[in-house]
Order: sequence, then structure tokens, then C-alpha cells
Amino acid sequence: MKRLAPLLMLLLLTAGCAMPKITVHEDPLTPQEHLDLGVSYEHKEEFELAEQQYRQATDIPVAWLYLANLAFVRKEWKEAESLYETAMEKLPDDPRPRNNLAWLYYTRKQHLVRAEALARKAVALAPQKERADYECTLESVRAARRITDMK
Repeated sequence: MKRLAPLLMLLLLTAGCAMPKITVHEDPLTPQEHLDLGVSYEHKEEFELAEQQYRQATDIPVAWLYLANLAFVRKEWKEAESLYETAMEKLPDDPRPRNNLAWLYYTRKQHLVRAEALARKAVALAPQKERADYECTLESVRAARRITDMK
């Protein structure tokens, strides 16, 4: 028995060395790299992976817009609306979240008064060279409002 005790002790010590260890690594990617990776996944229509990457990039305000656009593509209307609201807060001078939320309302034929106000604000914020795209959204919303008002 006295000979067995040291052998048993040695086995226990070596078994302890073989135990898996948990290590925590810092994220090797920057928020911008997560954003870029998310765009790559989105282009491949790997939407869940894109969403994961965009969520890792939310230190960059535009990531909220990308998340909202992704929710729109996936027809997750309430989620898209909420994310566009967040994007507008994070990007107060960017016309895109306002324009895209206006477009969401237009495509759903809902909240057209608010959609028009959002589209007007997007046009006002847009650089001159990009204004035509935003004006297109505004005109589409106005046309939808006229049709709705006629009913």
C-alpha cells in the first residue's frame, strides 16, 4: 500500500496537468473589420453571420444602419423600424436612416405622414450630388399619400 500511494499521487498530479484550461482572448478584429466582414456575409446572403458581425461593430454608429437594412431585407419590419430609429439617433446628420425608414413605411403603406416627414428631412440632409435618390423616395411617399387620401 505504501508503494501504491506515491504512484497514485503521481497519477493525480499528471492528470491535473492534462485538464483543459479556459483562456479568454481579446477580439482580434476591430469594429471596422467586423463591419466589413458583415458586408461580405450579407453579399453572400449569409444573413445570420452578417448580423453577428454587425452587432460586433456597433461601436461604429453606421453599424446600426447596416443592422436595420439587414432586418428590412429579412422582412423583420418591427426590428428594422426600431434599428432605424437607433441609427437616426447615432447618425443625426446622415440622410440614409431617415430615407430607409421612410421607404420601409412606403413599402408597408403605413405611417405615410411620418414617412413624408422623414423623406423631406433626408432630402435636406443629403449632399447635393446624392439628392436625387432621396427625392425619389420623397416623391414615391407623396404619391402613395395621394392614393391613400383618395380612398
